[in-house]
Amino acid sequence: MAGSPALPDHRLRTLCDPASFPFDTTEQLTGLPDATVSLGQGRAEEALRFALAMHQPGYHVFVLGAHGSGRHAIVNRLLKEHAATRAVPPDLCYLHNFDDPQRPQLLSLPAGRGAQLRTDMQTLIRELGPAIDDALDSETHEGRVSALQEAHKAREEGALRELGEQCHADGLAFLRTAEGFVFAPTVDGEPMTPEIFEAQPKDAQAAVEKKVGDWSDRLADLLDDFPSWRQELRDAIDRAEREVLGPAVALLLRPLREKYADLPQVLAFFDAIRKDLLDSGANWISPGEEEEDTPAEDGSRFHRYQIKLLVDHTATEGAPVVHETNAGFGNLIGRIEHVTQMGNVVTHYNLIRAGALHRASGGYLILDADRMFAQPYAWEGLKRALRSGEIRIEPPAEAQSWSGTLSLEPEPAPCALKVVMIGDRDTFYLLTDHDPEFGELFKVAADFDDDLPRTPDNEQRYARLLTTLARNAQLLPLDRGAMARLVEEGARLAEAADRLTLHTRLISDIMREADHFARGETAPAIGRAHIDTALAASARRMARYPEQVRQSIIEGTTLISTSGERAGQVNGLVVVSLAGQHFGHPVRITATARVGEGDVVDIERETDLGGAIHSKGVLILTAFLAARYARHQPLSLTASLVFEQSYAPVEGDSASLGELCALLSALAQVPIRQNLAVTGSVNQFGEVQAIGGVNEKIEGYFDLCLAQGLTGDQGVVIPAPNVRHLMLREDVVAAAREGRFHVHAVTTVDQAMQILTGLAAGAPDSKGAMPRNSINYKVAAALADMAARRHASPDENSRISRHRGRGVARQRDTPAGD
Repeated sequence: MAGSPALPDHRLRTLCDPASFPFDTTEQLTGLPDATVSLGQGRAEEALRFALAMHQPGYHVFVLGAHGSGRHAIVNRLLKEHAATRAVPPDLCYLHNFDDPQRPQLLSLPAGRGAQLRTDMQTLIRELGPAIDDALDSETHEGRVSALQEAHKAREEGALRELGEQCHADGLAFLRTAEGFVFAPTVDGEPMTPEIFEAQPKDAQAAVEKKVGDWSDRLADLLDDFPSWRQELRDAIDRAEREVLGPAVALLLRPLREKYADLPQVLAFFDAIRKDLLDSGANWISPGEEEEDTPAEDGSRFHRYQIKLLVDHTATEGAPVVHETNAGFGNLIGRIEHVTQMGNVVTHYNLIRAGALHRASGGYLILDADRMFAQPYAWEGLKRALRSGEIRIEPPAEAQSWSGTLSLEPEPAPCALKVVMIGDRDTFYLLTDHDPEFGELFKVAADFDDDLPRTPDNEQRYARLLTTLARNAQLLPLDRGAMARLVEEGARLAEAADRLTLHTRLISDIMREADHFARGETAPAIGRAHIDTALAASARRMARYPEQVRQSIIEGTTLISTSGERAGQVNGLVVVSLAGQHFGHPVRITATARVGEGDVVDIERETDLGGAIHSKGVLILTAFLAARYARHQPLSLTASLVFEQSYAPVEGDSASLGELCALLSALAQVPIRQNLAVTGSVNQFGEVQAIGGVNEKIEGYFDLCLAQGLTGDQGVVIPAPNVRHLMLREDVVAAAREGRFHVHAVTTVDQAMQILTGLAAGAPDSKGAMPRNSINYKVAAALADMAARRHASPDENSRISRHRGRGVARQRDTPAGD
């Protein structure tokens, strides 16, 4: 067969030698690393350590990498290591603001002192009621208040009595009635009846009325003094209450003042409590009366003296490390809850709830980007806090416009912390491109690698890490065969034989499932067969789709030939991804060519099924045709390319090699072997480039050939750069070893065409002439014929038809080398 020989079986799968591991089972291993050891993540760990050491604003961290790569475990380990060297941050409390109750005051206390103060204030509140009641109910105080009240009463009655005596001397009686005070004329010291008064002369009546008016004015003046006298009484009683409450309150506060003498803000709070108590005095209602109408949250008449302990660091060691998994606006910034009282929605400072920023202040906050961005307002709230350096508990700005509920305005808390946001690369690049503030706040990127080099030393380190993961999951030990199989699977998951995946979650799942099968056999350890069983079972669970595709081909519904030859037709290979699983299967690619104006019609693109990258691949192969075969003449063809019976969107350029081979075959009218499938990308110079999913593509075609019966001449043509990615299934490798299936690697389109057609591609000599009967000769001749037909008259076209092929100048007869 012309072209490159098939790859030997050892190139199709790079095996791991079980004998390279210094154990029979992993139970013998000691001194294992922690599961969070950053194997292969030196760059990301360096970035994290740099960010943690930077104390300038804006040096928060975005950790970018794939799910399952151990990002969370490594970040947690580094943060806890760093946090252990730092001081414990202060407790955060809120106090009642006696000057403005709508704006609770923030109180920062040394760690642990907040809980102590809260307990001490609860004790004080319990003691205040009895102490105040005892002071106000004492005989001395009650006697003093009674004396003040009696004196006040005597003062009023004395003034009225004196007024009555004076008006009696003026011939008037001072009388008290149900309607109030009245003045009446007298006769012989007794009030004059209305009949007697009416019998008096008019001038006498006028004189009496004048005196009554004068004395009424004097009475009014006297009564005007009564309110001020009563205020004097109240002031006197208040002074008495202050004098009796002062010592009682001072006695209760004295031990607290001594205990918190080093905290001026707490002492100021005690002063405010003392002033509030003395100003309120007897206005304190008895507990029995209040409890009937007061909600449980405010069950004490002294509830405003309570301490709202927002963040308690009593049990914290070092700086806090907080991982907020539900990063909504309220969970980040904090919130103010409300209760319903008598049909009204109300709140108070004891209903303030801390957010993750409060709990992490003075330490580190870990956020999952995808979860946070799924919450409305959360990102804007976080940016505002980081920009301003303070945590202001308030509803989102968007919610303030429609919420009519009266709320509080707590004093902002300091926002002094390091935020570590964990997300994928797409999120990081999107934020970098579209949110200028992101770059100002998150100046450090910790980029986690997806894999590491597969060296003998790294294989040993990999085995020790997997052993740690297995032990942490309480799995059976693994024998050396199982470990070798896991290393091989790690390379396959990395899509490179010389790399090992760092997506340890995937490997951990395989070990768990293998452990299940091993325990089912009561095996003492997990063996290679158990790993194989777990992988096969996992593949079978998701095998419905590839089995349906394969069955459709076998039944003839989908037209794919695995034998014979045909011009303008090639078996391409595609990969379908479903639920994290990747499946390969063949697809028929056909090409037609005719005289035209140099157009290659991509039918997939014309029907909006082809993506941009696929369309780019078609344009590249068009450029290749023009550069190689039409440098001195117009490219006078119209060609069509299509994926037959493909009704789903097509993306990627991995079919461009197959499309070009089909088109060259159609032009040269050289048949292509249908027992081979081809995959690869091609550039303008005809060089074959690497593609993705090479293992799945080969296995997909192998499974079809196996189901139809291997003939020994079937195989796949792949790009040579993809050889390092090969980690094929063991059954595929075995078939290749036995000569029943073949994998060919090519570097150029010419090599691929030689394998697919069995003909020499043909290389130009020093004069540019192609060997006769080579593929390139036939293609050039066909294109020259098309160019001549396009620009010739009808008579000339007839002559060209009789001498087709003579228009290619300086062709040579010697066969071309490979």
